[in-house]
Amino acid sequence: MTMLAAGGDVSTLATPEFWVLVAFLLFMGLLLYYGVPRIVGKMLDDRADAIRKNLDDARKMREDAQALLNDYQRKAAEAEAEAQKIVDQAKREGEALRVEAERKAVEAVARRVKLAEEKIARAERQAVSEVRGAAVDTAISAARRLLTEKASGETGQRLIDQSISDLRSKLN
Repeated sequence: MTMLAAGGDVSTLATPEFWVLVAFLLFMGLLLYYGVPRIVGKMLDDRADAIRKNLDDARKMREDAQALLNDYQRKAAEAEAEAQKIVDQAKREGEALRVEAERKAVEAVARRVKLAEEKIARAERQAVSEVRGAAVDTAISAARRLLTEKASGETGQRLIDQSISDLRSKLN
């Protein structure tokens, strides 16, 4: 009733809007009394801190992943360079082996040619020696026949023996 004395109207108290306003103000008063805005603010701050922490963690994880990627790329480039070095070294060694094999083959052919030439020279010397021996034997036989026919007796025999020994020493 004091409201009526203050110049309020009874009809204003009966409207639903008035009671909604009163309920809203009481609700807001209760919320303020129990510190709900502070609790909600703290919850929002905690949530913002959690989101900030998650963002920081995500940023750190991204940086770590980028560093890891860079490290793997560097290692891959090093491995590629090392593989290229190995391939180049293998090519050089292969070429050196080929050159060495060619050199050894040429040396082997040269040795075989030299051995063949030596065999041929020995065969020539042996053939010449055999021809000389045959010539000596033929000359001795011819000399013996001639001397036997021309020289007779003891003098002839002595001349034949001396000639044969002289002939052998001169031909050999």
